Amino acid sequence: MAPVPKMMKAVQIEKTGGTEVLQYKDLPVPAPKDNELLISNEFIGVNYIDTYFRTGLYPNPKPMILGREASGTVAALGSQVPKTLGFAIGDRVVYMGPSAYAQYTACPAERVMKIPEGITSSDACVAFLQGLTALTLVEETHKVQSGDWILVLAATGGVGGWLCQILRAKGAKTIGTVGSEGKVDIAKEQGADVVVIDRPGQGDVLKTVKECTDGQGVAAVFDGVGKDTFERSLECVARKGTVASFGNASGAVEPFLISKLSAKNAKVARPTLFNYLFTREELEHYSAKLFKMMIIEKFSVRIHDTYPLEDVARAHADIESRKTMGKLLLKP
Repeated sequence: MAPVPKMMKAVQIEKTGGTEVLQYKDLPVPAPKDNELLISNEFIGVNYIDTYFRTGLYPNPKPMILGREASGTVAALGSQVPKTLGFAIGDRVVYMGPSAYAQYTACPAERVMKIPEGITSSDACVAFLQGLTALTLVEETHKVQSGDWILVLAATGGVGGWLCQILRAKGAKTIGTVGSEGKVDIAKEQGADVVVIDRPGQGDVLKTVKECTDGQGVAAVFDGVGKDTFERSLECVARKGTVASFGNASGAVEPFLISKLSAKNAKVARPTLFNYLFTREELEHYSAKLFKMMIIEKFSVRIHDTYPLEDVARAHADIESRKTMGKLLLKP
């Protein structure tokens, strides 16, 4: 590999706000700590959570380099990286960790996974955070069984598309919502059995759920939209079912009376991926399972667009528009 430079391009914010606070600038290349790998990023994932840090919905010390995942190659190893992890300079890897919007990122070796043969670096980056989010939702938040009816909101979005594919592989029956006619066929291709255009005058989600389930409701609702859909999600879920509210695309869910859940003995969860992948063993288990499913099931890896790193403001504007289909990537 080429020698590691002293300076790099990165995207940093010094205050919260709109896309105007995103600064594309020169910064020193980080030196890996004893337990870290220095990774030369090839592809960087753009996720909705990045906008939460930018706007201040999720507070974080400033200045900060945004980004939570990337794929690339190992450029250097800290002096105490465990040999049992098996990393070497030049390895193709993918990781979830802070400060990914940069040419180089220092990441704890325990949070990095090698990319297996048969999966490209770009596909690994597309899949890692969103695919693992979807997989842990159906395995941990609500253990989906074959034959279950499941409601997935924003079925052609980043996590929604992975949910539809994984649910199909598990034998579940999926109702997916989309925002326009142009997304219907894509949702069906990714595994949705029934698709509803979730716009006034075009589709009735609750009515569709009742029709598909003989009035019983769905076993689980996977709701990444948040404020605008939460109350309806509670109406759609079946007795003893689960509403998994895992995103805030329309804003944070407002406080609600917990007694509402008693009408159906329903459960509400607000999961975060990192609490499901807290240990190295958990990360290895779910990563291996996701990569295996990608290869065996031949999952569709949908990329909305790949943006030069300096065009990060356009990428954020696009993902916030909620009009994208598939993953947004940055290329350093």
